[in-house]
Amino acid sequence: MRRIRLAVVVVISLTLAPLMAEAQQAGKVYRIGVIDPGPPIVERPTWEGFVQELRDAGYTVGKNVVLEMRRADRPDKLQAYAEELVRLRVDLIMTGGTPPTHAAKQATSTIPVVFYNVGDPVGSRLVATLSRPGGNLTGLTHMSKEINSKRVELLKETVPSLSRLGVLAGPGDLTLADTEDAARALGLRATTAWAQGPGDLEGAFAKMVKEGVSATIVLPNVFFFAQRQRIAELAMKHRLPTMYEAKNYVDAGGLMSYGASWGVDTASHLGTYVVKILKGAKPADLPVEQPTKFELVINLKTAKALGLTIPQTLLQRADQVIQ
Repeated sequence: MRRIRLAVVVVISLTLAPLMAEAQQAGKVYRIGVIDPGPPIVERPTWEGFVQELRDAGYTVGKNVVLEMRRADRPDKLQAYAEELVRLRVDLIMTGGTPPTHAAKQATSTIPVVFYNVGDPVGSRLVATLSRPGGNLTGLTHMSKEINSKRVELLKETVPSLSRLGVLAGPGDLTLADTEDAARALGLRATTAWAQGPGDLEGAFAKMVKEGVSATIVLPNVFFFAQRQRIAELAMKHRLPTMYEAKNYVDAGGLMSYGASWGVDTASHLGTYVVKILKGAKPADLPVEQPTKFELVINLKTAKALGLTIPQTLLQRADQVIQ
């Protein structure tokens, strides 16, 4: 009889164990660290897809998901932010841009890291390969390394008289050589101006003007993104037609941008990665996703203020024209 009771207890325990584990998991509050140059991601319309993807999988921000936001607008703070998130024992870290991702990689080899807006994750040694990242990092690349030459071509088409190109470069830039190569291929001379922080921007633009540049390309950089309003103002002040990597710069008053399209669908893809990892997937087994859609955005209001006429052929190819 005692053996029968014991057997019954064992069967009941085995039956209830998965249910108890599921209930325990359902009551868990997940903490996701975010190092990003912009405002809280839940306040951005383009991140609706991310929030919805989590919600569809049972993860609701503000209920069983807490976002620990850290503003990635200062190079000297990134490592401290990453280490702080590790001390908080977050379940996952999300990083927007190459420098924040490097900081996260240096801070932890165990907590999963999902990155986005990273131009060359292989060249910057964040992952082993795109198909098999290895380690604890994976995410989305915007392929800025491959399309930087296209940005130079479009800027040259916009300013046919362009002979000397200004290049604004910042910390951790890996696309400078590609930009200079693209400029040489079009017969342009490139003048590079470095800005390691917000305080260097005014001097960088002054240098380019002094060197006689007649148009500028701003290299992809998380710190430039955080300073996009200021950069657009400086470009206007010095009357320099300027090409950027993302539509956000053009919305801030920049002339034009060409790059991977970031929208609800892209954010949704990012949410898919986060959900998979929260459910137990390993970053090493999740391929880095590359963009499939690119967009050209032109600000006609800025062009008019610069006294610049955008070629009709370019306007016809634009995905969005801001009047």
